[in-house]
Amino acid sequence: MTHPLVAKRRGTDRRSIGRSEEVVRGVLADPQQFRPVFDAMLGPDLVVRMRAADAVEKITRRRADLLRGLEDRVLTEVAAIDQQEVRWHVARLLPRLALTPPQRARAITILRGFAGDDSRIVRTFAMQALADLAEHDEQMRRRVRPLLAELTRTGTPAMRSRGRQLLARLEQPGLSRPPAGGTGGGMIQAGEDAAQ
Repeated sequence: MTHPLVAKRRGTDRRSIGRSEEVVRGVLADPQQFRPVFDAMLGPDLVVRMRAADAVEKITRRRADLLRGLEDRVLTEVAAIDQQEVRWHVARLLPRLALTPPQRARAITILRGFAGDDSRIVRTFAMQALADLAEHDEQMRRRVRPLLAELTRTGTPAMRSRGRQLLARLEQPGLSRPPAGGTGGGMIQAGEDAAQ
């Protein structure tokens, strides 16, 4: 039997997020409902996957803690989905995960792959996520800067603009100390329209 919140994700139009906001409100009111929505990202229906990814991304903007314990599944199962509408949400999820050093390295590898995606939205969100993950890690910044510089040089006008902002941010002094209460990330709220 289909979970009621997952049923709200059904439809045929991949350009529409359907009843996403209703699902987000439902999970924020009852966080125990998060797991079925997360699991729906892995189902066979393209539209349900896309809409579930949209809901998970919006929910975890406010409740990143709901991703605890799901790090490996995001890095393996969800990140392996070859669907651009899921990938651009995965890129936004990765900096919200509480990652071990090997998991962070895996996230960087995933995002480097996303940076070569056919979708400019996926590429732009990958740039943002790479910068977010590297923000307070000097060694990672050294790995990420050349890739961001290349994407800034060769990307769309939106990517070039975003890349210049991200590279300038990564050059700021004092970034090696994570902010109190978090691991960094979210330097610039990336909107899907900005990736066009």
